[in-house]
Amino acid sequence: MWESLGRMLLIIGAIMLVLGGLMLAGGRFFGLGRLPGDIFIERGNYSFYFPIATCIILSILLTLILYIIRR
Repeated sequence: MWESLGRMLLIIGAIMLVLGGLMLAGGRFFGLGRLPGDIFIERGNYSFYFPIATCIILSILLTLILYIIRR
């Protein structure tokens, strides 16, 4: 039982590591975080950022990846 749990945690950790690297690279190379649907408001000392379009695209990509893995 512990062996399968440990293997699952390692797989999840590896997936999160890869996704984190892709998100860091995505901001630099693919324009993630600066898409047309992302909301950015800046007024004086206050700034608000909500990446709606980026969240939708990442959600679709993760859904496809998990669908392929589970298949």
